[in-house]
Amino acid sequence: MCGVVGIVGKGPVNQDIYDALTVLQHRGQDAAGIVTADGDRLHLRKDTGLVSQVFQQRHMHRLAGNMGIGHVRYPTAGTSSSAEAQPMYVNSPYGISIAHNGNLINSKKVTKSLLEKDLSFLNTDSDSEVLLNVFANELRRQGKMSPGPEDIFAAIKATHRRVKGAYSAVIMINGLGIVGFRDPLGIRPLIFGNKDNDLLGAEYIIASESTVIDNLGYEVIDDIGAGEAVFIGLDGKVFRKKCADNASSTPNCNNGFVRIGSISFGTALVAGKKRVPYPAAGKRQVLIINCSRIYIIFQDFHDNYTEYLVISSLLTTL
Repeated sequence: MCGVVGIVGKGPVNQDIYDALTVLQHRGQDAAGIVTADGDRLHLRKDTGLVSQVFQQRHMHRLAGNMGIGHVRYPTAGTSSSAEAQPMYVNSPYGISIAHNGNLINSKKVTKSLLEKDLSFLNTDSDSEVLLNVFANELRRQGKMSPGPEDIFAAIKATHRRVKGAYSAVIMINGLGIVGFRDPLGIRPLIFGNKDNDLLGAEYIIASESTVIDNLGYEVIDDIGAGEAVFIGLDGKVFRKKCADNASSTPNCNNGFVRIGSISFGTALVAGKKRVPYPAAGKRQVLIINCSRIYIIFQDFHDNYTEYLVISSLLTTL
């Protein structure tokens, strides 16, 4: 499980992405990263550690640009090395970066086909690198010097046909914009929103949880649906399309850590009014959802997860 965010703004986005990653820190403490686009240049900083450890002031100054994506990692595939920290990047075509949450169950098979069919060599065991290269090769097949939204959606549709698993991702295409998409069953969450810049127009955000949107002063527009993709261009235009052949709109189980107050699968997650014992200072409350129960937990970013209590589920369909 990981946390992802992407922002297309009218001014520098580095601070908003940093703030978003701190809100998403419960989704991954192994590594963090941000990549921004500034004209025809990309600026990347990523490393192992917490958000506050990875980004110092000097790094933030270098992350210039009005568009960017960020990631916090909880390793479920591959290793815990800095080489597998995200966002990941490929030069061709166009310059594409990915922040990915989830797992591919056929990554070994797809890795082999990438080498034999697409002549793409992968340098890590990360299934995020697999997803990035599949999308990059499918977008290249569209054969456009400057692809439009329909070309991007076609590449995502072809990607769904090649990979299997539970995944959501935000992908930044240099000079074009950011696209967010979910697997055909909608197992991994993704939501998007906007806020008005009175002078310059709307700014847009895509994130793993709605609390990010709320905390940064954006307004939720909608969940990105199962098998759906949302493309936000640099000009602020938004395009949506179902890109999976057999998308299911039925909510699936979300096994992972979710902040109290988040909206997941259109449902508000609210803690019960029971008094939780052992209110440890410096630890953050999160929820663990395992289909049948909701646990409240004190999350210690430096050790492990302790002192949890099963509470009643107060779920309100919105």
